Amino acid sequence: MAEVEVPPLVLDAVSVRYGSAVAVESASLEAYAGEFIAVTGHSGAGKSSLLWAVAGAVAAGGSVRLGDAEVRDRDHAASLGIEVIPQGSALALLLSARENVELPLLAKGLSVSDARQRAGLALASVGLEESGSHLAEELSGGQQQRVAVARGLALAGRVLLADEPTSELDHDNRERVLALLRAEADRGAIVVMATHDPEAAAQADGEVRLDDGRCETVRVPR
Repeated sequence: MAEVEVPPLVLDAVSVRYGSAVAVESASLEAYAGEFIAVTGHSGAGKSSLLWAVAGAVAAGGSVRLGDAEVRDRDHAASLGIEVIPQGSALALLLSARENVELPLLAKGLSVSDARQRAGLALASVGLEESGSHLAEELSGGQQQRVAVARGLALAGRVLLADEPTSELDHDNRERVLALLRAEADRGAIVVMATHDPEAAAQADGEVRLDDGRCETVRVPR
């Protein structure tokens, strides 16, 4: 896909609380066009909460900005081009794999023919070109995860947030997905991946670790 113009993504003192429980505490981060950033940390460190705060899907203190625009909510984030590959796929199980990829494209205003073509290309990129007509509930966990990756890729956003995108995958498909995330960064997008897998994290340009909900830079982007 064509390269995109992407302003900086800036998190300033972002905090996420669920009742009295603190998931993310005063996390700050800057990411720039073409960067592939891994967010690491122990289970329960707040990686998913941080990504969903960037996506505008959870209430958060502090601010998340893409260029001059401060993210207000999920719809606003999507309008800015912030897309998500959720952990656990979050597919509509009674729709086909292709329909799961097509629906968000149709919601963004693509024609039926364009949505179908883009969905087909995205499914092929994750090795599921022959599975587009299968219901999501008929697919294995790893296949469902790859459909979720295809859905995120098809949206061709300016920022792609990937929450444990390789967790259900075997080695070959993990490498395929990581290469696709790298390609998203190469076209100019900002890619932020939450992962517990140190080998996956090592393939990113930079790494930040969540420790007690705060971001600590481990590696700066190359």
